[in-house]
This record gives sequence, C-alpha cells and structure tokens, in this order.
Amino acid sequence: MAPADDLTSLIRGIRERVRARYPQPSSEAGVAVPDLMPLLHARDAAEGKVAAIGTVNPRPPGFLNALIQGVKKTVARALDWHVREQVEFNRNAVACVNATLEALNEMNRALLELAALRGEAGQLRAETQQLEDIRSHWAEWRAEWERKLASGEALLLRALSEQQAAYQHRLTLMEQNFRELARLQHSDFEKALERNQAETARRQRETGEVVQQRFWNEVEKARLELEATIHRELRLVRQRMQLQHPPAEPRSPAAPPPGAPALDFADRFRGSEQDVRERQRFYLPYFEGHGPVLDLGCGRGEFLELMRDAGIDARGIDLSPENVALCRNKSLRVAAEDLFTHLSELPEGSLGGIFCAQVVEHLPPARLPELVRLAAARLRPGGLLAIETPNPECLAIFSTHFYLDPTHTRPVPSQLLAFYMQEYGLGLIEVVRLSPAADSLPGLGGLPADFRDAFFGGLDYAIFGRKLA
Repeated sequence: MAPADDLTSLIRGIRERVRARYPQPSSEAGVAVPDLMPLLHARDAAEGKVAAIGTVNPRPPGFLNALIQGVKKTVARALDWHVREQVEFNRNAVACVNATLEALNEMNRALLELAALRGEAGQLRAETQQLEDIRSHWAEWRAEWERKLASGEALLLRALSEQQAAYQHRLTLMEQNFRELARLQHSDFEKALERNQAETARRQRETGEVVQQRFWNEVEKARLELEATIHRELRLVRQRMQLQHPPAEPRSPAAPPPGAPALDFADRFRGSEQDVRERQRFYLPYFEGHGPVLDLGCGRGEFLELMRDAGIDARGIDLSPENVALCRNKSLRVAAEDLFTHLSELPEGSLGGIFCAQVVEHLPPARLPELVRLAAARLRPGGLLAIETPNPECLAIFSTHFYLDPTHTRPVPSQLLAFYMQEYGLGLIEVVRLSPAADSLPGLGGLPADFRDAFFGGLDYAIFGRKLA
C-alpha cells in the first residue's frame, strides 16, 4: 500500500473517532444540535500556538546557523520571566475552552437522548389514545355482546327443547312399535309351538316311540353281552398262549402286572368304560381342530370313541393284544406297537394333537424327556400335547390308587413335565387338576378348605402344551 493511502486511512480513522466523541449537528424529532467542529478547530490551533511560545525555529546545519540558533536560545531564556505569565494565561484559557467544549458536547448528547425520548413519548401517546378509544367503546361492545349472548342462549335452549320433544316422541313411537312386534312374534311363536307339539305327539303315536326305545335298549344290552363274551374268549386265548409261549415282547406302559387280565384289571381299578369316557369328555374342547390326533396307550379306546363321535381324525397305539383287539372290534384305528418306536418312525410335524393318559407314571424316569421330545417334534406348529397322570401333590393318591398298580414306577410332578415341555419347544403350558379327592373320600370334607385344597386336591392332573412356531 502507498504512503498516501496509509495517510488517508489514518486521517479517516481520526475523523471517525472525533465524530464519535463530538456529535455532528442534526435534527431528530425537531431538536437541532449545535455544530462544535469550528470551536474544536479553533481550540486545536490555540493549543499549537501555546506550545510554540519560547521555542526556536530550527535551521539547516552550519557554523553561522549554529551561532544564530545559540543567540536565539539565549534571548529566549533571558525573556522567559517576561512571557511566563502570558504562557500560563494562554494555557488556562485553552483549558477553559476544553471544559466549555466538553460541556457543550455533553449537552448535545443530552439533547439527542431527549429527542429519542420525545419520539418514544409520541408513540406512548398514540398507544394511550388507542387505549382510550378502546375503553370508550368497550361499554357499547359489552352491551351488544351481552344482548347477542342472551339471544343466542334463548335460541339454543329453544332448539334443545324442540330436539328433546322430537326425540321423546320418536322414542315413544319406537317403543310402541317394538311392543307390537314382540306381541305379534310371541303370538306366532305360541302358535308354532302348539303346532309342533301336536305334530310331535302325532308322530310319537304313529311310530311307537316306546317300542323303538325298548328296541335300542335291547340292542345295547346285546352289544354289551357280545363284548363281554369277546373279552372272555380273548382272555382264554391269552392264557393258553402264555402257557405255550412265554411273552418276549416288552410290556405296555399302561399294562397290568404280569399274569393279571388287562381288561379285568382296568374294569376293577380304573373304572368302567362309561365312567372313563365321561371323565375324558373334558378333553373334547381342547382337541377340536387339532386332527389328526394320536392316543399313546389308548387302552380300551374310550378317548378314541369320543374323538370319532366328535368327527375328529384320531388313532391309537397300545401293546396289550386284548386292548388292540377290543378297539378294532369297535372299528377304531389302533396298532399294537411300542410308543417310542412309533413316534420315531412318524414324520416330523405330521400330527395336530397327541393324547397320553395314565402312561408316563409307568415309564422309567430317564425315558420321560425322550417321550416329550419325540412328541413335540411330531407336532405341527400350534399342535397340542395333553398328558394325564396321577397328581403327587394330592396325598390321598398314595393311600388309594397309585400303589394298586405295581407297574407304576414313580409319580411325575407337573412342574417337571412343564419343564420338559418348555425345553423341547412347547409353550402356553396349562395344568388342570382332575377328580377331586373329596368326591371319593367323603371324610376329607371335615378338613379346613385351604388345607384340603393344598394337600388333598385332584387325584389326577392334566397338563397341556402347544407347539410354538
């Protein structure tokens, strides 16, 4: 950058600082500020003259010039006593001018601030005037608003009253129509019921319902006698075969002790087919829509009969020849096969449900997890596994039923079966206690209810698990 540019920038900066310190004359909101710049220049010139009093002008170097400069300095020192008071006066006068200049400068700033306050006061005056106008008109606005509010409220109440009257009238008409319709329907129903009763009585008289019922009773009696005869013949055949050829195949988990007839043992200690069928009717809602169903250790086929009557595809396996022959005589699909072998040969995900009643307590404890694993693998997603077994939480089971069957190995707690089911992918575990002990042992009724429920609840329990996706 050139020296001239540097000098120009320096001068411009000095001017800006001076203008910032000494406001320029202007007119804001009608207030005129006096211009102090001429007074400022005069002050600067006076200060320069005061500083020059008693000084000697410089001259070029040389002997003559140095001699002249020496004479001038001697004269200046000799006249110092004469000009000293004048110099002091000049300096005080300049100081007075500086003080006056600062006072005027402060006055200019005050005038500018007053001008700004004057503008704000004008704005406040305008806003105050607006507020005065609003207050003067508020009384009129409020009166008009109250009048309109009262008018609107009256119109609203009148409309609500009319709507309520119309609704009440419509409700009355609807109630009258409903009562008339109900009366007509009741009359038609009574007439139709009378016609049906008359028609039923006529049909009963024509067909001889009493004779028909007697016929079916005789048929049922004959069927029971035939089944008893078949049971006796099968028992004789089994006894003869045992005498000629000792049994080599493994015993069914639900089979009676060696040498005891299977059907007689089940009739004596488990109950009649009719009783078992009624107890197992409890499982029908669980297996609806879960076909095909496999019954492990189907016994006499009570559960399979319930499935057939409900239209659910079901089949069973059992190791007892007598039980298999009895089920086949009832036209049930039953195979004489070991349950572990049968489950191992089935394709995975091929079953919708598996039922296993009074079997697991016959198995060795080490094979119980294998049974649950095979059953879970053969169920399709959403399939149901139901296991029924004596309830070890009920103390009465050990003094009544459990040890009547010498093939029972040990009771299985519901918590253990639930653990195995969860380990092998079954969820939504549900445990239901069956056959309350108080029903078969009336003496338990004298015990406190809490104690009886805790230690003498259901003789059996059923546990359900569903195959997770």
